[in-house]
Amino acid sequence: MTKPTVLVLGGLGFIGRNFIPYLVENDLASEIRVVDKVLLITTALNPKQKEAFSKVEVWQKDLVDRVSIEKSFTREDGSSFDYVFNLAAETKYSQIEKVYEERVYTLSVRNAEEAARRNVKVYVEVSTAEIYKSDKNPSKEDDKTKPWTMCAKYKQKAEEKIKTIEGLNLVILRPATVYGTGATMGITPRIVCGRIYKLLNEEMKVLWSEDLKINTVHVYDVVRALWHVATWYQNNDKAGKGPLVYNLADLGNTDQERINKHLSSIFGIKTGFHGTITSNLAQLNLDSAVDESNDKHMGPWTTFIKDSKKIKNTPLTPYVDKELLCNNPLSVDGTKITTETGFQYEVPEITDEKLTEMIEDFKVIGWWPKEPKEYV
Repeated sequence: MTKPTVLVLGGLGFIGRNFIPYLVENDLASEIRVVDKVLLITTALNPKQKEAFSKVEVWQKDLVDRVSIEKSFTREDGSSFDYVFNLAAETKYSQIEKVYEERVYTLSVRNAEEAARRNVKVYVEVSTAEIYKSDKNPSKEDDKTKPWTMCAKYKQKAEEKIKTIEGLNLVILRPATVYGTGATMGITPRIVCGRIYKLLNEEMKVLWSEDLKINTVHVYDVVRALWHVATWYQNNDKAGKGPLVYNLADLGNTDQERINKHLSSIFGIKTGFHGTITSNLAQLNLDSAVDESNDKHMGPWTTFIKDSKKIKNTPLTPYVDKELLCNNPLSVDGTKITTETGFQYEVPEITDEKLTEMIEDFKVIGWWPKEPKEYV
């Protein structure tokens, strides 16, 4: 059978930088085009990623602009792509609401409309599990939604709209906290904080209790799931039978205690929790608590980077946005994709090895300050 042609929107982001090597190394597509708002030359890639991106077509386009969208969807011979994966969205926290409305909602809707107009065989939209009502019980795909971040608010709005687009062969994936090589958000600020507390020789304490859920999924399983649902959708003749929605969450049921234990092991530090009373008091004056916490961490991190003398620029930061300091458990049931499509997670839980792998990759691309002995 002829291999499908593939269009990846937002392919230079965190997930895309892992997805493209997966496609290329496994020789899954006959043609791959990546479209992103940023330039490839300005994107920090590790050697494996650089090799993969050298073998695909990469365009810099504004994926909100209708003319750019039309051009992006058109192959050289005038035909359309078989599979389209939308990984594009504004994922940074603390942006003004208009940014999310344009870079999440409008972007998703316009590209989905273009996919429907061209009768794309499968359109995979990456959403977020942050759209669910925050609850200690694992959220399933048909549970109540109550987005607790601004990005999630517009992801939910986009989902609701694109589900109504006639002729769109739609699969929506809602990942829990995605981690892995190249991740700058999610649990990465906690990893950075772990290194800072090693530097300060202090105990690292976080708000709320040890059982606060921060369910996770490794980026390798996310990229595998992207391809799996696309091929499963087509091979099982699901086209035209309504949108499908699947959560992505590993089997580890990650919480704050598990993350702290790994940081303690990796950095040789003590970790703990401020507890409910102190955390509730902090939430009453959250702006002040956020400022105090970030001031404590930013100074040592900036000094650490400066002293390394090798870091020109890094997106890594211990800064934690206010949206993420509230008592909002992220508890997700990621089993439906397994029982319904046969997908199997290959990274069942967070390990020291997987977190250390992230740090080593940060060093390779010049984002993480190396220890003095590593410069010898």
